[in-house]
Amino acid sequence: MQRPFEGIRVIDATHVLAGPFAAYQLALLGADVIKVEHPEESDQSRETGSDRALNKKRMGTSFLTQGSNKRALSLDIKTPQGQEVFKKLIATADVLVENYRPGALDELGLGYDALSKINPRLIYASMSAFGSQGPRKHHTAYDYVIQATSGIMAMTGTPEVNPVKFGSPAIDYATGTTGAFALAAALFQRERTGKGQRIDMAMLDVAMILMGTHITGHLRSGTHPKPVGNDNEYATSGCYATKDGLVMLGASNMRQYRRIWNLLGRPEMIKQDRDEREHARTNEVAVLTEILKTRTADEWEAFFQSHHVPAARVRTMGEALRDPHLDHRGIKHTHQGSEHIAGELSVPVAAFQFADGGPRVDTPPPMVGQHNEEILTELGYGKSAIEKLKAEKVI
Repeated sequence: MQRPFEGIRVIDATHVLAGPFAAYQLALLGADVIKVEHPEESDQSRETGSDRALNKKRMGTSFLTQGSNKRALSLDIKTPQGQEVFKKLIATADVLVENYRPGALDELGLGYDALSKINPRLIYASMSAFGSQGPRKHHTAYDYVIQATSGIMAMTGTPEVNPVKFGSPAIDYATGTTGAFALAAALFQRERTGKGQRIDMAMLDVAMILMGTHITGHLRSGTHPKPVGNDNEYATSGCYATKDGLVMLGASNMRQYRRIWNLLGRPEMIKQDRDEREHARTNEVAVLTEILKTRTADEWEAFFQSHHVPAARVRTMGEALRDPHLDHRGIKHTHQGSEHIAGELSVPVAAFQFADGGPRVDTPPPMVGQHNEEILTELGYGKSAIEKLKAEKVI
């Protein structure tokens, strides 16, 4: 079956994680994504990651994560010639995703007003730290700076050790995922209206939305969420030591709560409602602490899950990736090497599946400017014109 975005061209003028990840999600679903980056000052993610040799080749794992299925055009859009090429490219495009400093592309004559005149059906999506409006619009940030700004860091950690940032750049990837959703919505809207759209996205906005219930609670009562570490509101939803590791319990609702105490042979511990559970928390934690020391984390996980009580051994990422369950979920794709990358390369795909025509990796991540001649030829440039652009270091 045809994938949702086949026939859609996306110009990916972004760098690092959030913007490239948004474009990657569309590429997985069939879009022709053309990554545009400066010939010398390419996407900085190309030089970061766990493999230093790949970093030196400007093929770092941070770039490879969201580089598959894309074509690469190196282009200096600060030059008049580069701007001419860019405008020709935009004339063929459905979507532009950019994460330059707010106003930077306007200064180059490549802002929404200018490009929408060239292509009225263009969906122009801008991603930045704080958005294009508001007193912070000229401030810059990365994921961890947004974590600090938003209040997420302040609620993360333990009562003794806080604030603490997330282990992964979750704001970046949440922004990328939100961006992909916004682009899909705008494309769907265009099918009805025939008109393009301007999308303004801020990482700070995404971070705030990720705290939705906490925001509602604070605005209602004025209370600040506190860092509670691995504990939760109720004793049966928390992390405990076992014989050999940690297990996270998730007996949250009253049905699961009653079930766990019956399974543990302690029906007298059962309280009648959530208020009673909250008041009994200290005593329940003490009882669970002693009981859960009697078996291994794996044994407890198997026991509780077999009785429909949420529970899991606390795993490392490596252990999670080796779980055979993931082999059935399709979230990983393994490239069997390419002319630019020796050996296998496994990358994440998407967090969902379709019965037909769903996300799929087709081609490995490209080198800087790997598809220059191919793309420029499509735009009508001849060999001599392409050689001239090379000589002038426009591409």
